[in-house]
Amino acid sequence: MKIYNLFPRLAGHFDRWEPHLKRAAAMGFDWVFVNPIQKTGRSGSLYSIADYFAINKDFLNSSTDISPKEQVLAMVAQAENHGLSMMIDLVINHCAIDSDLVKEHPEWFLRDGKKVANPFCVEPDGSKVVWYDLAQFDHANSSARTALLDYCVKLVLYLIGIGFRGFRCDAAYQLPKATWTQLIQRVRKMHPNTVFIAETLGCSPEQTKDTATAGFDAVFNSSKWWDFSSDWLLDQYELTRYVAPSISFPESHDTERLFSESGSNLNAMKQRYLFATLFSTGVMIPIGFEYGFRSRLDVVNTRSEQWETPNVDLTHFIAEINRIKDDYPVFQSEGAIKKIELQNSAVLLLHKCHPKGTGEALLIINKDPWNRQHLQIDNLYRYLKKPAPLLDVSPEWPMDYLPTPFEFELAPGMGRILVTTP
Repeated sequence: MKIYNLFPRLAGHFDRWEPHLKRAAAMGFDWVFVNPIQKTGRSGSLYSIADYFAINKDFLNSSTDISPKEQVLAMVAQAENHGLSMMIDLVINHCAIDSDLVKEHPEWFLRDGKKVANPFCVEPDGSKVVWYDLAQFDHANSSARTALLDYCVKLVLYLIGIGFRGFRCDAAYQLPKATWTQLIQRVRKMHPNTVFIAETLGCSPEQTKDTATAGFDAVFNSSKWWDFSSDWLLDQYELTRYVAPSISFPESHDTERLFSESGSNLNAMKQRYLFATLFSTGVMIPIGFEYGFRSRLDVVNTRSEQWETPNVDLTHFIAEINRIKDDYPVFQSEGAIKKIELQNSAVLLLHKCHPKGTGEALLIINKDPWNRQHLQIDNLYRYLKKPAPLLDVSPEWPMDYLPTPFEFELAPGMGRILVTTP
């Protein structure tokens, strides 16, 4: 899955989304993921949903007689005309604290003493962040768990009815695995091709593995934060790759913009997208990544009027990397990945092989996005499991012939992509 996150608050009304959909398709994406589009509570956060079955007026054209449902369906039809499938956030860990559900079904919610509990997280520094605008559902111990699950299934069927074929399941690991197993099984009895992806960031690899076994089609990995050197990412990847495919991203709606983080470094942008796309089965970027936007997306305050003047244009580069992913099955899999030590520690060499043995790849990346690095490898072929010709399919300056020994001056952040030919 190659996913383009079309952030609703930046895109505006549904009838203005087609240029973004068209651009996503032109870059080679096949899915569009949108954050929640339902009516919010007082806080205005997209993730503080007050009415799951009403569309947020911020995304509707009020000057037309077309119903909210028809406006959504028209947008979905545009996406499908461009060959795109639609995915939406499924937020059932919590709802808005001021939702009518809190009064109508108090037994559905976790309690903190006498009051409804607010969800929270613990930051790496140990500080506790509480979301006071949210009320946490109690899927584990509620006396009305069956009714709560029925409501969630009804919600999924409603979203399928307005055109969504996939679901990014927000905070998936915070719900009991049994809840997801039952929900996914019930939905797939009626709609067998529905896709469910678990949002598992912030949990341990063991939690990710356990959550994935509930029937999810994919999970998100933490490759964005890898330093290209330490072992933790490859250890996590090895632990979960047999259970479910994973999805990488160079930035997301929850992170700072990479263009700002990297000091406006175009080479870092290319480096991180190339790595994210080819490392794991799936890849995702948020709207604006392709143009080097600087402003972080905000679930409350971002507005379409804040669309930035492009700082760079990565659309053609992204399209080329996506094409390479499409052309070679080894990059569409969770095949085994091995890091190979080189004399120059500023250069990363990864070997990846398809789990069914239908292809191998050597991925070479200059870790340094600011400086050139020299690469010398005595024999590239010694790292292959099966003897086969290697082809350079790199997006920039591909070589027609790969000599032995192999030497190359890597531009800052440059990636070289070598694959075995079928």
